[in-house]
Amino acid sequence: MSQALTLVSHLLCPYVQRAAIALGEKGVPFERVVIDLANQPQWFLDISPLGKVPLLKVQRPSGGEAVLFESNVICEYLEETQPGAPLHPEDPLTRAEHRAWMEFGSAVLADLWGYETTQDAAVFEQKRLALVAKFERVEAALGAGPYFAGERFSLVDAVFAPVFRYFELFDQISDSHVFDTLPKVDAWRKALAARPSVRNAVVPEYPQHLMEFLKKHQSHLLTLAA
Repeated sequence: MSQALTLVSHLLCPYVQRAAIALGEKGVPFERVVIDLANQPQWFLDISPLGKVPLLKVQRPSGGEAVLFESNVICEYLEETQPGAPLHPEDPLTRAEHRAWMEFGSAVLADLWGYETTQDAAVFEQKRLALVAKFERVEAALGAGPYFAGERFSLVDAVFAPVFRYFELFDQISDSHVFDTLPKVDAWRKALAARPSVRNAVVPEYPQHLMEFLKKHQSHLLTLAA
């Protein structure tokens, strides 16, 4: 397709990263517009039904513009309309399983939000254990790798790569030990970190922005630094 695509983004949002990774894997040129979610511009509020990113602005062939919201919807649209290597399996049952694991990735992000923002030590440990439990489920589902479905990169990988990216900084601050007994998950996250589409989904200053976010929320994680 030749429609012009614009990805409305936030510097830290993991859901934006999913869409950016899918665009990168498809080799689709796009414009990226970054907004401050703490100071949302009116034009953004006018076109975002939920007041969230990402948004994908798509020029219609007949004129005018469509606005897609929700990261999984955007990723599915890109899979259905853009050339490049397929990011979903062809088999309908396997494809449905992949979509279920994409939803599971969103549940992981819900626990991760509490893990990174809480100031309470007990809540922090509760969230850490919840993350371990969820990643144990993933460990049981993984095969030989290097990606979720083996040799071929998929949208499940695009969903989990932003999750793992957090730990690149978190474990520099204080080792979470989340992956200590999860060799397949640990190998998977390292393979994803080396993928160009994953690396390019964020700005080079991402770690600094994430550190500023932790400081702003007075995260308990920072109290564990050596």
